[in-house]
Amino acid sequence: LRAAAGFTRRANSVLPLGAPGVPLDEALDVVRRWYGERGLPAYVQTATGAEGTQELLCAELERRGWVREVSAELWIGALAPLADRAEAEGVLLAREADEAWLARYQRKGVSEVALKVLGSGASVWFASVPGEPGEAPAAIGRCVVDGRWAGFAAVEVDPAQRRRGLATVVMAALARRALEEGASAAWLQVEEQNAGARALYAGMGFAAHHAYHHYREHA
Repeated sequence: LRAAAGFTRRANSVLPLGAPGVPLDEALDVVRRWYGERGLPAYVQTATGAEGTQELLCAELERRGWVREVSAELWIGALAPLADRAEAEGVLLAREADEAWLARYQRKGVSEVALKVLGSGASVWFASVPGEPGEAPAAIGRCVVDGRWAGFAAVEVDPAQRRRGLATVVMAALARRALEEGASAAWLQVEEQNAGARALYAGMGFAAHHAYHHYREHA
């Protein structure tokens, strides 16, 4: 059971990791109460398309009137080829998301809870390519290194600066730092309808591993 004041569905949804030990309807009642006590809608995150995933749970939720609101995929790839794709000149790395980084971040009005979520992880790095003086960065990204895995997120580029390879530069700089910390593999998440991002990541050597979905009970 995860809650973070409503900041992202992933951080405010149930992540089923096995049998709950009670019938499904009873487990869902617990979910409703737990999120209701926190003033949040009840979401369930499920995974499909890989070994040990939850097609049956998806079907049972849909039979009970839960609606799939968002679907995305988790993609994986090798870290070293990504690190070699571009030079890191001009990329700034930091341990915290400063005001400049947040000015480019798509989610505005970031709260204290959101900052805690962004900064959580075994080894967190924030990257940025400075923009013009007084303006938000031209590009940003975030990476969490945890053992042999490096997870990438929040890769965003100023719309006026797109098609210049800045997303690749940011990810390559983060990949090099992750390699220095002992990681060897990379993962990221991309929504199914984001054709531009999917093409970008496929060109970097990433491929889909499994899909995940967020279900919300129909009112």
